Amino acid sequence: MTIADIKQTTQGKMDQSIAAFKHNLTKIRTGRASPALLDTIHVEYYGNHVPLSQVANVSLLDARTISVQPWEKGMGAKIEKAIRESDLGLNPASMGDLIRVPMPPMSEERRKEMTKIVRAEGETAKIAIRNLRRDANDAIKRLVKDKEATEDDQKRSETEIQKATDQHIAEIDALVASKEKDIMEV
Repeated sequence: MTIADIKQTTQGKMDQSIAAFKHNLTKIRTGRASPALLDTIHVEYYGNHVPLSQVANVSLLDARTISVQPWEKGMGAKIEKAIRESDLGLNPASMGDLIRVPMPPMSEERRKEMTKIVRAEGETAKIAIRNLRRDANDAIKRLVKDKEATEDDQKRSETEIQKATDQHIAEIDALVASKEKDIMEV
């Protein structure tokens, strides 16, 4: 493996870490309704647990209400139960075939709790980025030790990897700040 391969692989893994962090942020509730909030919910369907999106159409009715339209008649009660039993604190209500999931307003205490969760997720993502930097630097040091690269190449590469690390950490900080702003807005 060459230094260029190491840098390219590290950059790709850092990008994947950011994508995973963004996906995790969609699961954290803000005051607004979002269909992505229900992505983590699984429903029993003919003996298997499947994601809610595979048995129903999930969309927004308005800014504070998610609608869930089951594709089969008998699924409504199971979907309602799964939403109610999730740790999201939601209380769905059936209206014929349609299930309405109103978003309750968040208390100040709950907002602070959500902000802490967002910060913790951000810190976890930063740790993942830093671990990738460490692994890349170690791989480059092995190349130098095995005389496949020079010390100048090592210094140059470590500087470039540090720049990529700083860039990704700045992106995580921006995402955390944006999510915190969303949580704190009424």
